[in-house]
Amino acid sequence: MSEIVYGLHAVEVLLKRNSEAVEVLYVQSNRHDQRAHKLVKLAQSKDIPISQKSREELDEMTDQRHQGVIALSRQSKQKQFHEKHIPEILDAIDEPPFVLILDGVTDPHNLGACLRSADAAGVHMVIAPKDNAVGITDVVRKVACGAAESVPFVPVTNLARTMKQLQERNVWIAGTAGEAEQDIYQANLTGGLAIVMGAEGDGMRRLTRENCDFLIKIPMAGEVSSLNVSVATGVTLFEAVRQRTNSLKPA
Repeated sequence: MSEIVYGLHAVEVLLKRNSEAVEVLYVQSNRHDQRAHKLVKLAQSKDIPISQKSREELDEMTDQRHQGVIALSRQSKQKQFHEKHIPEILDAIDEPPFVLILDGVTDPHNLGACLRSADAAGVHMVIAPKDNAVGITDVVRKVACGAAESVPFVPVTNLARTMKQLQERNVWIAGTAGEAEQDIYQANLTGGLAIVMGAEGDGMRRLTRENCDFLIKIPMAGEVSSLNVSVATGVTLFEAVRQRTNSLKPA
């Protein structure tokens, strides 16, 4: 049984990490940009067949935003990441690390949506506690739309210890809390960064909060005091993306 993986980032990750499962790479026929060319060269280096398709033909394969590239892949068991893989993942990054920490998210729909936002924002890995939190399930995979396979999801036994491990690698940790003094638009979210999102309802646990370098909040203008964790994750991640992108532009 085969499945499709679409989008430039998701397909690139699949080709790099699990190329033996890829049956064919479909590329939009009028895409000649550098990113598409990079994927074609990567597929060719791994002897993966490449097929040119029109935009309309790709649209028929999925109603999602495919960005002109779709890989047909044999379903295979997702690689399981463990705490021991964290240094390895960090070592492979050639830019400031961008990490998402989910402190006890229990709803698989929320986890799937968070993973999807993480993939779209270019997050390098998602970390969550093993206990009292949802892991990767079929529901998570469906909601994530391929992001569960493209973004390393690392369950850990001791979140506070893992946070300290990140800090030792020059990764600053920003925790989200309604009582924070600075909002996401005032805070510096560039450089090595891990953003912590709390659980549905209760937010971050006390020990998690104490191990953050600083706290941030999303300014709320309406009567509702908080956002769903997956929505809040998307808003916060993409403010970080905006800042990080602008920081790379020449003055």
